[in-house]
Amino acid sequence: MSILRRFRDVVRIGPVQVGTAHDRRGREKHTAVCTAPRCGFSHDYDTRAAAELAARTHRCPVR
Repeated sequence: MSILRRFRDVVRIGPVQVGTAHDRRGREKHTAVCTAPRCGFSHDYDTRAAAELAARTHRCPVR
C-alpha cells in the first residue's frame, strides 16, 4: 500500500533529498532519500538534524 506524503522544507545534500512530512499518526517525521539510480537508501528520522546528518554522511554502494 502506497502512502501519499506531502513533503515540505525539501533540501538536497549531494544526491540525497531531505524532507519533512507527517506520518499516519500525525507525528512529524523527517525523511532522507538518495536519488541516485539503483541506490535504494531511504530512512525516516525523528529529528531534522539526524536526517541531514545521514544525508551528509551517506555513501552510495553503487557507483
